[in-house]
Amino acid sequence: MISAYDALVGFSSLGIRILGYVFLRWIPGHPFPPLIIALFATYAGLTLGGISQSVVKSRQRHARDPGSARENAVRPGPLRSTTSKDGGSSRILRTMLSGIPHSSCRAASTITILVNILISVMVVDLTWSPTWFYPSHDLAFARLGFVSHDSVKILVREPQSAVPSVAMSYRLLPDVLPDDPSRGWTLVETTTSLNVANDFTAAFTINSLLPDTSYQYNTTNQFSGTFKTGPAPGQYPSNSDSFTFLHSSCIVPNFPYVPFRHHLSFPGFAYLSELLPSLNAKFMLFLGDFIYVDVPRRFGNDRETYRREYRQVYASPDWPSVSSPSTLNTSLPWIHVYDDHEIANDWDKNETGVYPSAADPFTHYQASVNPPVVRPNVSYFSFTQGPASFFLMDTRRYRTPFDGTDGKWTNESLPLDERKSMLGPQQRDDFLVWLSRKEPAGVKWKIVVSSIPFTKNWRFGSEDTWAGYLGERQVLLQSMWTSSRDNGYGVIVLSGDRHEFAATKFPPPRTGEDQDMWPEDVAVHEFSASPLSMFYLPVRTYRQEDDEDVMLKYLPDGNSKFGAVSIGRDGGVDYKLYIDGKQAWEYRVELPKRGAERSWKFW
Repeated sequence: MISAYDALVGFSSLGIRILGYVFLRWIPGHPFPPLIIALFATYAGLTLGGISQSVVKSRQRHARDPGSARENAVRPGPLRSTTSKDGGSSRILRTMLSGIPHSSCRAASTITILVNILISVMVVDLTWSPTWFYPSHDLAFARLGFVSHDSVKILVREPQSAVPSVAMSYRLLPDVLPDDPSRGWTLVETTTSLNVANDFTAAFTINSLLPDTSYQYNTTNQFSGTFKTGPAPGQYPSNSDSFTFLHSSCIVPNFPYVPFRHHLSFPGFAYLSELLPSLNAKFMLFLGDFIYVDVPRRFGNDRETYRREYRQVYASPDWPSVSSPSTLNTSLPWIHVYDDHEIANDWDKNETGVYPSAADPFTHYQASVNPPVVRPNVSYFSFTQGPASFFLMDTRRYRTPFDGTDGKWTNESLPLDERKSMLGPQQRDDFLVWLSRKEPAGVKWKIVVSSIPFTKNWRFGSEDTWAGYLGERQVLLQSMWTSSRDNGYGVIVLSGDRHEFAATKFPPPRTGEDQDMWPEDVAVHEFSASPLSMFYLPVRTYRQEDDEDVMLKYLPDGNSKFGAVSIGRDGGVDYKLYIDGKQAWEYRVELPKRGAERSWKFW
């Protein structure tokens, strides 16, 4: 019968190994590190105590029988000599698997103890090393933000006191209009506002640019890069038959964990970097969870804690490969919205608590070079480029807190501004105005960017998604169908958050009093893709249960997922999903018939 000592040692050892594997390879959740460390402390204490007790007993036995001690010195390992070969093999196997050391299996005992030590060290390494060794206070870099058809926004960080100011200049690339006298360097502006208040960042804007044209920028702190302006609204890139952009969300460094890999490395960036030359993408739409302030552990609630997380991403050795890759002749602009992990998990507390600390670095590092806000002092954005108009929602700051319901608007007497809402009254009104707005000729699609899934088919944690706000969702869907019916625009929703991929179709109702209000081809399509570099779980949580949210494709596996959206000159959208560096799925969405007819008449 197993002793209490062996039971405790075996339990703590198995706990270290099972939880360690889950933490290092499946999900780096914040409850795991303290549990694993507590288990290791228990294991180490019991093991050391057992070894000490064994040594004491051995000495006492040898003191009572000196002859036995001399015999043991000549013939070591007396227990081995009395153990059969098969019994010894099984004991070695039990020792290796259970983690329980045994005096007759010294080599196996040493190895099994080392295994538990190594697992615990790796857990500590993944959890604390980035914070200990990479505060990244000295990070200096420049990156592209929003690039329109006639302007560009560029973020610069320079913390060195020896550089009190930074100036930016730009010019046409030398091979563009080589005989044009205006292709020399033009000074944009000089900033002296780099200080601790903005974490030594500055946002530069260059205006009055030519559409679909390549430029070069240069800063006085030795950063330079190239960019290409987008096509004018309603137009296409001059060198392509399609307008392409990317989307994804969710990144955590060095996960799944690999020993000796750089602590700030993002494996998913390598997949993206390899594919960028063939994608010809105009920009990346990053749909939130750019940082995980609470994964694997939260180290504070102050502004500096949040700032450090952003600095670490931009300090990653892999960041240049997806922002200014050497394989491209231009840099890739990144456009951002935030989600919960930039604040706290499943955030629904508006602007209270840690929100001001979380909003500070997002404002400086992301929003300052984002597309224009819809109105002053809000955190949702809109822009039009090429054949598409975009609305980037804020699904965290304005939402009604969780109330345990699905958010259906069943009480018609309740004022609209008092009903459960994801967007809040002002953002909802702005969104509906954008949906109904007539766009410049040639614009064919309305692209809705939501950090969390629009579908209700994800059955785990659904209250955090639009599944908990179905009343407002229905209003938005009806407005989307109406925009397609009346104006001919196709509507696509892009989302992330779930660490899985799913494509969902939202057809107009075919029964009931509204069945004749919208034609079938105005159906809205959602593509939800994540993570770009993070975990996925072998648990299936997406399930269709009615005809309102129709599953087109569900692909949950893969640590790196992103989508490429291409709008062709014929008006159709070709969507390609990439998982771990390989194309996994492709789908085409046609423009609503009235939109196609309107485009035909125009052309």
